Amino acid sequence: MSIKFRPLRDRVLVKRLDQEEKSPGGIIIPDTAKEKPMQGEILAVGSGVRDDKGVMHPLDVQVGDRVLFAKWGGTEVKIDGTEYIILKESDVLGILEGKGSVSAA
Repeated sequence: MSIKFRPLRDRVLVKRLDQEEKSPGGIIIPDTAKEKPMQGEILAVGSGVRDDKGVMHPLDVQVGDRVLFAKWGGTEVKIDGTEYIILKESDVLGILEGKGSVSAA
């Protein structure tokens, strides 16, 4: 997939990952009761952040990383009809490893 968008500095472009349709107990969750997922995949990253001495430091996240991010963080945008979120790297809470999923408590 080719996106014509490049985040600046310490920002990343994230696509939300779909949330499960069923609860852990097997109850089907209707669309109106679903919360927006707090996890997504990094599609593009900025160049990094400069320190006080002008040295550029690359971001810790990379394209393809599955991440958990702050519930109310970032700016939602539509690019070519698809919804994405632009986040600062500081809004990313961590990188998800493996196939599991995380839900808010």
